[in-house]
Amino acid sequence: MDKDNPKRTNPIIMETLTIKVKTNQAETEIIKQEGNELTIALKAKPINNEANIELVKFLKKQFKKNVRFISGRTSKIKVVELL
Repeated sequence: MDKDNPKRTNPIIMETLTIKVKTNQAETEIIKQEGNELTIALKAKPINNEANIELVKFLKKQFKKNVRFISGRTSKIKVVELL
């Protein structure tokens, strides 16, 4: 055990989520959840990366973790990792 660096002994726990997004909706909210698969409604339009930016902000607020895209930046089906 490393007393000088307690983070070194703790493994990094990452969670992967598969997300189906519906853009240009009235509200940003989770509309369906089955295990690690979510369907999320976003107010933003899929123009100039606006929907992805809104999705990351929403997920960070909901899960209080950093978010990283694994795949699907230009698709309605996205895979993200919560760090």
